[in-house]
Amino acid sequence: VQLVESGGGLVQPGGSLKLSCVVSGDTDSGNCVGWFRQAPGKEREGVATILTNGDSPYISDSVKGRFVIPRDGAKNMVILQMNSLNSEDTAMYYCALADVPRAYCNGDSWRFRHWGQGTQVTVS
Repeated sequence: VQLVESGGGLVQPGGSLKLSCVVSGDTDSGNCVGWFRQAPGKEREGVATILTNGDSPYISDSVKGRFVIPRDGAKNMVILQMNSLNSEDTAMYYCALADVPRAYCNGDSWRFRHWGQGTQVTVS
């Protein structure tokens, strides 16, 4: 299975970005797609997750009200819509895939076996 992120870049504070994650290959390898981020010197943080059938979206408290993980994307693509960005959102953003029971499709990175290469988001 392969995961490829896109959509990162440089944005001014208050701006928006839309990240995309395309999942290909053995997509039956997982049922839960997550977005994580890691800033230099900080631990990896779970930002948002959703089941591949579009159910059970999860948004972390740190971005709730600003980030959205829409339910209506294609089965093999997961979107992360990021609004009202600030400097604290600057990080490398990763897409990941897990095979977990519904209740465990959340921001725990250790549950995710397959990872993309990441896309850089810089807010400045």
